[in-house]
Amino acid sequence: MSFNPEKFRNKIEESKRRIDIACSFKEPDRLPIQIKVSGTYFAWMCGYNIKEYFLDREIMVDVQLKGLEWCFEHLKDDRINYSINLQLGIIYEGLFFDCPIEYPDNAEPRIVPKLKTEEDIDKLEVPDPATHPKIEWVFQEAEKTKRIMKKKGINLPFNFNFGIHPPLSAACAIMDPTDVYTMMYTNPQAIKKLFDKLLDAFFKIRDYMDKRLGIKREDIGLANDNSAFISNKMYREMVLPYDKAIYERYGKNSRYLHADGPNDHNFKTFCEDLKIDYMDIGGWSSLKEAVKVMKGKTVIFGGLNNKDLYKGLDEFAKEKIKEAVRIAAPGGGYIFGIGGETYPGVSPETLIKLVDYVKRIGKYPIKL
Repeated sequence: MSFNPEKFRNKIEESKRRIDIACSFKEPDRLPIQIKVSGTYFAWMCGYNIKEYFLDREIMVDVQLKGLEWCFEHLKDDRINYSINLQLGIIYEGLFFDCPIEYPDNAEPRIVPKLKTEEDIDKLEVPDPATHPKIEWVFQEAEKTKRIMKKKGINLPFNFNFGIHPPLSAACAIMDPTDVYTMMYTNPQAIKKLFDKLLDAFFKIRDYMDKRLGIKREDIGLANDNSAFISNKMYREMVLPYDKAIYERYGKNSRYLHADGPNDHNFKTFCEDLKIDYMDIGGWSSLKEAVKVMKGKTVIFGGLNNKDLYKGLDEFAKEKIKEAVRIAAPGGGYIFGIGGETYPGVSPETLIKLVDYVKRIGKYPIKL
């Protein structure tokens, strides 16, 4: 194995301290930087077909190992995790509810929605996770991946899970999102029936996974991108009760939320009603609005948009970066990054230059 995390132990510990200080709403030596790059980006960067990355576990392991080495040797952000992960794509609702899964060439797998009408919603059943063949398949793929790692002499932490999104985004995975949004207005009772079933599924899957893995998680992270496309009034009326139930059941220690898309109108609800500890701000949202609502209560991550980096670290990109640092960094409670994740198309060289640039302008006290 070429990547040895012990080589970077001091750097990892330094980054942990920096992040801990920032998450305590204090100012460390400089602004923490975490660039979210994962398997899809690494596959693209290393010249692999993204489709094959999700289908071939050996390729998946090789790509992640090369990606970790690149991150620690060249990117040099405040990365503290170095695990190998079973990455199947955002397809778990499709697996659980038996939707077709498509594997387009050089792209991530996607679910083909199966629900179209209220009758389809009525017929939808929540399977028992304990006897579900697709959950068993995921465990088998995890064991296969561990065997590959052992064969290759890779002694790194390994993670996998089976879980679905909270009800709104889960619904938009197995039903066309436009139909979901429309029915929230035209047939709210049908959508509430669907959300009830999806919340039941979320609880059953989470509890089953904890029991089978012999753990009890009291930290919860949700991804709810689809909240961006409904009004705050609609969110509070039809979605908030479900998201709140999840956080109250599993978020005793910490509560994380990723919500891509323009979510400015929901920030106050996320902060005050859901009591989010850590919020990943997608690049389409206003970082200024997030700071206005969340500063001192919720740690803010991200705020930078991939689209601002496709042409490299030019003056336009630098201005966007300086604006983010100027708005969110003072007082701590902010971790710099690209909201959500980094997409293929942003060059590795640009990311390396970005990290170096933020290290220079992000020293405390901020003077921009």
